[in-house]
Amino acid sequence: MGISSIADDVARGIEGIGASVSEALFEPVVRLGVTGLSRAGKTVFITSLVANLLDRGRMPALSAAAGGAIRAAYLQPQPDDTVPRFDYENHLAALTGPAPHWPEGTRAVSELRLSFRVQPSGMLGALRGPRTVHVDIVDYPGEWLLDLSLMDKSYAQWSEGVLARLPDRPGGAEFMALAQATDTEAALDEPVARRLADSFAAHLQAARAAGYSDCSPGRFLLPGDLAGSPVLTFAPLPPGNSPRGPRGSLGREMERRFEAYKSRVVRPFFRDHFARIDRQVVLVDVLGAIHSGPAALEDLRRAMAGILTAFRPGTAGWLASLLGARRVERILFAATKADHLHHTQHARLTAITGALLREAKDRADFAGARTLAMSLAALRTTTEETVPHEGRSVEAVRGTLMDGRRAAFYPGALPDDPAQLLSPARAGAARWLDADYAVMSFAPAELRLKPGEGPPHIRLDRAAEFLIGDKL
Repeated sequence: MGISSIADDVARGIEGIGASVSEALFEPVVRLGVTGLSRAGKTVFITSLVANLLDRGRMPALSAAAGGAIRAAYLQPQPDDTVPRFDYENHLAALTGPAPHWPEGTRAVSELRLSFRVQPSGMLGALRGPRTVHVDIVDYPGEWLLDLSLMDKSYAQWSEGVLARLPDRPGGAEFMALAQATDTEAALDEPVARRLADSFAAHLQAARAAGYSDCSPGRFLLPGDLAGSPVLTFAPLPPGNSPRGPRGSLGREMERRFEAYKSRVVRPFFRDHFARIDRQVVLVDVLGAIHSGPAALEDLRRAMAGILTAFRPGTAGWLASLLGARRVERILFAATKADHLHHTQHARLTAITGALLREAKDRADFAGARTLAMSLAALRTTTEETVPHEGRSVEAVRGTLMDGRRAAFYPGALPDDPAQLLSPARAGAARWLDADYAVMSFAPAELRLKPGEGPPHIRLDRAAEFLIGDKL
């Protein structure tokens, strides 16, 4: 490396440090990551959060809003020119327009910058005047986070783990039959590789539809512009006579493509997006997993534990923060769709969520991060009422179904003790012994918002207070 190149690198480093120091001291930036597996409601969460931070009439638990510290909030172009902007306006129109409907879910990384003019409290704050705080909201598919657990695995280790759980999952038997009939030591035949990859991807799609969470590699579900590329044309295979297979064989090429997937797809995502997060929201469709049965709930527990090992929780020192050594300081674990339950069951849903994510939460707490588990609904779609059910009255919710009908819904009573669900799930129970838990798909309700009000929600203000309240 030449002297001029070294000098350029040093100059760029000094410029980066200067920019970080200026940003941290004068216009602080909080990077808020929002993730969750499919159907957890990431797009709706971000849309409603932004709408309610712009119009704060429904945010009494956000102290900066209730106390008047927020003088103004406005959207700005996101700082990363190569990252797509989160399509906030169209998503909000879908939820609040004359024919409300759910917007399309997250399929790639996107970003949105929400800036606040805030008046600091106290005598010093009065002397300084208002300041600007930026919140960069980063949206990315939770399925991609599942891939971070691949980084520490070899192709053989990954194949062994995947093949072990395939027989009991939808589409698993079909793929297993194809894989076992394939000669892994034969010379690479691209049509054979494609059939294996397509069959494996079909299994992942079927497993996700059946309520399973651990369906990696994530890009097999959301390939984007990588569809059809060699980096997505691999699959787990049983070992042949040789541990890796001869050079030029199908097995050896599958291993090479697996390693390429880690180095060219997973690692850049971690470096460019995930490792820069300050605060994190992890949205979990706990009710959906409970409805799908013990196996799906246990799979969700394992998947979330694997995902959250990739976080680097803790509090970075002030100098480390200025120099870019970011840590995830706060993590919110949120069970979504709380509006599908009467409020009398929300505490039970929160307790189940906390117990479900206990391993990850304890790890983050030990590392110094602040964590919180709660149940919420980013967009409330139901009203509460008492209805007769099997000779007694039950606390139910009423909403508009996806086909336009209005209906009251009682999903069943969640247990007071989370172990009543988690223990049989860990033990491999085939079904819940004491109850069946129903789930319903509600459409967004028609809204008539007053000036200054965002969309109706449940505890979104408490979530915002935990995540960014200290910065405002």
